[in-house]
Amino acid sequence: MVKSAISFYRADGGLEKHRRNLPHWQQDEVWVYATWRLADSIPQSKLNQWKVERSDWMSRHPEPWDETTESEYHERFSQKIDEWLDKGMGSCVLRDSRNAKIVAWAIRHFDDDRYRIASFVVIPNHVHVLIQPKGDNTVSKILKSWKGFTAREINRRLGSKGTLWQNEYWDRLIRSERHFFKVLEYIRENPTKAKLAQREYIFEERE
Repeated sequence: MVKSAISFYRADGGLEKHRRNLPHWQQDEVWVYATWRLADSIPQSKLNQWKVERSDWMSRHPEPWDETTESEYHERFSQKIDEWLDKGMGSCVLRDSRNAKIVAWAIRHFDDDRYRIASFVVIPNHVHVLIQPKGDNTVSKILKSWKGFTAREINRRLGSKGTLWQNEYWDRLIRSERHFFKVLEYIRENPTKAKLAQREYIFEERE
C-alpha cells in the first residue's frame, strides 16, 4: 500500500482536539483507526463502571499524552470496549447482510474523494475502519455522515424508529508504519476473534 509522507502522526505537528465523552484528535491527513457501535451493544451497567474507572485514570493522566501514556489508555479502556463488543451483545442488526451492506456502501461511497479507506470490517454490532481524511474533511464529520445515512436506511428497512448508533466513537491516530500494519492485522482478524461465520460480517482491505 502506498502511503504519503504526511500519513502518520508527527509529534511536532499541530493537533485538533475535541471531546464529548471521549477524546478525539486529528492532525492534517494522518491515518486514523476508528470504531463505532450500535447503541444497545454494551449494557449500561458495564459502561457506567468503565466510565468511573476511566475518569479516575484520566484525572491522574492529564493531556497531552506521550506515546506511552496513550498506549496505556487504549490498553486499559479501548481494548475493554473491543472485548465487550466481540461478545455479540445487543440486537446485532448488522448480522443481517442487507443491513451490513448499507454500512459498507456508505463507507465506500466517498472513498478517494473525501477520505481514503485502507480497511474496514462490519461486525454484527460494531464497525472498525482505518481511514485517512482528505482536505478539510474531519473524522467526526465523516462518521456523522455515515451514521446518519445508515441509521435512516436501516431503520427504514426494519420499520423501526429511534437511536441506532451510539453517539460517541473511539479513534486513534496512527503513529508509524508498524502501527498502521498492526491495525490492519487487527481489523482483518477481528471476525475470527469474535468467532463469526463468513456470512455474519463484511471485510474489505485495499490492495
